[in-house]
Amino acid sequence: MGEPSFEDRQDYEDATRGFIAKLEPGLIATAEGNKVYDCDEYAFLEAECPATANPKLWRQGQLNSKQGLFELMPGIFQVRAVDLSNMTIVEGQDGIIIVDPLISTECAAAALGLYRAHRGSDRPVTGMIYSHSHGDHYMGAAGVVPADTTIPILAPEGFIEAVVSESVLAGPAMRRRGVFMYGNALPRCATGQIGVGLGMASSTGTTSLILPNILVQETGEEHVIDGVRIVFQMVPGTEAPVEVNFYFPDFKALCIPETATNCMHNIVTLRGAQVRDAKAWSTYLDEAIMLYCGEAQLVFGSHNWPTWGNAELVKRLSEQRDMYGYLHDQTVRMMNLGLTGIEIAERIKMPPAIATAWHCQGYYGSVSHNVKGIYQKYMTWFDGNPAHLWQYPPVQEGLRYVECMGGVENLCDKAELFISRDDNRFAATLLAHAVAAYPHEARPKTLLAHAYEQLGFGAENAVWRNFYLTGAHVLRTGKDTGVLAGGKSALGPQLSVGQWFAILSVQVDGERAATKSLTVDFDITDKGEKWRLMLSNGVLTPRLVTAASGSGTQPDLFLAVTRMQLLDLLRGKQVHAEKQTGDISVIQQILDFTSVDTGRL
Repeated sequence: MGEPSFEDRQDYEDATRGFIAKLEPGLIATAEGNKVYDCDEYAFLEAECPATANPKLWRQGQLNSKQGLFELMPGIFQVRAVDLSNMTIVEGQDGIIIVDPLISTECAAAALGLYRAHRGSDRPVTGMIYSHSHGDHYMGAAGVVPADTTIPILAPEGFIEAVVSESVLAGPAMRRRGVFMYGNALPRCATGQIGVGLGMASSTGTTSLILPNILVQETGEEHVIDGVRIVFQMVPGTEAPVEVNFYFPDFKALCIPETATNCMHNIVTLRGAQVRDAKAWSTYLDEAIMLYCGEAQLVFGSHNWPTWGNAELVKRLSEQRDMYGYLHDQTVRMMNLGLTGIEIAERIKMPPAIATAWHCQGYYGSVSHNVKGIYQKYMTWFDGNPAHLWQYPPVQEGLRYVECMGGVENLCDKAELFISRDDNRFAATLLAHAVAAYPHEARPKTLLAHAYEQLGFGAENAVWRNFYLTGAHVLRTGKDTGVLAGGKSALGPQLSVGQWFAILSVQVDGERAATKSLTVDFDITDKGEKWRLMLSNGVLTPRLVTAASGSGTQPDLFLAVTRMQLLDLLRGKQVHAEKQTGDISVIQQILDFTSVDTGRL
């Protein structure tokens, strides 16, 4: 397989084109002075690549860390590298349209402040677009507009449902994985975190959700915001369950927020998410080329840097299309020949033009874990080998491996032999068994940390690097990175009653609740909704009661409350109901069966 040429400096030209000014100083903080994001932490990347980093990943870090305000073309600006994502600003007749307002309100406010410092403060925000349902594209909204704003806010249909399904129901597990994936616990240095491939890092400030008031429903749908024409393309099931690309015909500019980044993206993300459809991804990119690239002169996204020129952007989008299409088709072809996901990931070779294109390198997604994701989509987690059908959990399996190796010391001796051969990959496999079985033994933890560090230093993929180095950090320090997984969600008041109940239901300890039966009826007085909440056989079932269905048996508790009073109840607070019959302690009994994470509500 070929490699891209380090003599090709076009990306450096594109990443600095249109530069106006940096954010100086680069530190963004909360009102209390707590650090949210620090652009200046990445100044070390200006040096030559050291032995502790993959040269290709170092190059990507150099490009992604170029921060500040950029003019893409007259009327379209971007603020880059002041958060994980980019914030795009399109100038309209009377104000500006914000595209994807970052993760934190502090970062979004700083980005808007940088724009206004150089373009004037007399341009109000007159519209906003959320391209899709991931937090780095909407959570900073309250940093650029007030929560009660009446400006048009556009998002793809199904936006809030996708937010709940991907980011809330499994939120705690994803946040913990996210700490590993983004390297939150690692120092920013040549032996630590040097970015995530898609950007540099996630900010850690205040989050928000201002609900969209216009939902885009179909490809070809056109909206005019502040005099700016925008034509949308629906691309569901690609990088997010619901997502849109959009074209500005008067600018001849195409925004492909995250379906054509300057690196390979994830078909399955290591932080956890629904497996994405690589074939649909490829097909939608071809549709974008057909719909908009006859005349487009600029393509830009919500990560990395833009591409200018019609021939150049068509080439880039075509190669991205073929990259995802090739991964899909060849994985399925080899799967049908009897190979497993792991075997395909080791065997597959990308075509020369894709392998040598800088924007197709595996800095965020990788060929290896994307192939396994495609395999998983079709064939589930099971590889068809009966020996893998009922394996022991790590501790029980580790005890048996250590016994077979003649004890922990013998296993460590063997692992050191593989480390001396520079086979850290297998050494890590051996040592992981020992650490699982004997977590307090110092030698296997020290050796495993070393193996992880060597694997991390060599990794082309930023996410792999962060996982390995964070794993080493945990082994060396004994600190649980879960505490770094982020604060409370701001979504609760924005969600529906049914979504609150869905979140609560996955927090019930089924074993403890298995023999308890409880029923609560709610009359949500300010919404005109009636709900029944039933706990039985360890399952919490919400039912929206209609006139046709009726409520059935008498409940253990009836409450007439407002929607926000219900939210307070679910958060464990006391409220004064408008009407109550039955035993109010039933609510607490239900909550006692849950591991209530109020940050999720």
